[in-house]
Amino acid sequence: MQFSQILGQEYLKNHLTNSVNNGRIAHAQLFVGPEGSGTLPMAIAYAQYLLCGNQNGENSGGNEACNLKFEHLSHPDLHFVFPVATTAKIKSHPVSKHYLEEWRQLIKEQPYGNLFDWYTRLGIDNKQGQIGVDEAHDIVKSLSLKAYEGGYKVMIIWMAEKMNIACANKLLKLIEEPPDKTVFILIAEDEEAVISTIRSRCQILHFPPLAEKIVKEALLKRFDLEEAVALKLAHQSNGNFNKATDLVYEDSEDLKFEEWFVFWIRSAFKARGNKTAIHDLISWSEEIAKTGRETQKQFLNFCLGFFRQAMLLNYGADPLVFMETKTKGFELKKFAPFIHENNIMDISQELQDAIYHIERNGNSKIILTDLSIKLTRLLHKKSA
Repeated sequence: MQFSQILGQEYLKNHLTNSVNNGRIAHAQLFVGPEGSGTLPMAIAYAQYLLCGNQNGENSGGNEACNLKFEHLSHPDLHFVFPVATTAKIKSHPVSKHYLEEWRQLIKEQPYGNLFDWYTRLGIDNKQGQIGVDEAHDIVKSLSLKAYEGGYKVMIIWMAEKMNIACANKLLKLIEEPPDKTVFILIAEDEEAVISTIRSRCQILHFPPLAEKIVKEALLKRFDLEEAVALKLAHQSNGNFNKATDLVYEDSEDLKFEEWFVFWIRSAFKARGNKTAIHDLISWSEEIAKTGRETQKQFLNFCLGFFRQAMLLNYGADPLVFMETKTKGFELKKFAPFIHENNIMDISQELQDAIYHIERNGNSKIILTDLSIKLTRLLHKKSA
């Protein structure tokens, strides 16, 4: 992975390459950034720079055989850990090494991909992946061996917030005092979800969302788009290159989520004193409950973002509004006045509670029905 292939984040590229050039390499680092900001590609490029002895701020000029191995993500001293779950292929005790072929394919095709893309590729979007204690045993075993090529060993843990408590506790001592020339790179979207004892042992680097201009230029370079179209998609992506590419292919899960959301909102508005609309809400809850838990969580997070965009529009913060609705007859501008200071906090809390209970294997049908009834009441609240 070449640093030149990574979009933006120039300050972080310089910081990481200079730390290697000056021999000031932190043994445990936590890369924190939102989806589509390039944390995973940056971690891979950094590992390549470190392991292959590359120079001048780019992955060239070092050990060419080593660089070739990185092109195929097959370097023996580069280790990956990521959330997994049981599948038809692996029916018990799943760990990352069982899914390396699928993982390499994901990085090749979608280096800016998100957790939902990964679960969909594995066919486990109806389950909740995790990094468990079996994985911790594998990590300890892998890092206890000497480096194959006599230099550094790098362990990249993607979506580190998915480590369960047993795994995190097992790794604490190893992260604090790793074997010589061993570097941990943890990657997370939600810093607070990584337990504090792990965070305190890491040097933390924060990745901002990508600038609109950088996303636009990348879209123009990679796709046959008109400049006006690229600019519009870059604005809608909100600094998330993964979402920008989904929008190009019209493959974004957001299109389906918007369809669900609009039906939900329309039914909630009609539900007051309308028995038929109540039945619609119950049917809607049953329909969404049939999808996987990861899909349900992804959808509810989409709803949080939609309500936030409506509130910003309602309060005149138009430059911060990037969402454009595709559903015929449903305009964000007309919906915005219904989201205000008297209901936004309650709506946000109810959605976050629903996500919390779904994560903990609550009955999705009951959770979503309860949320729908509460939403009906909150949408009818008047602004002060």
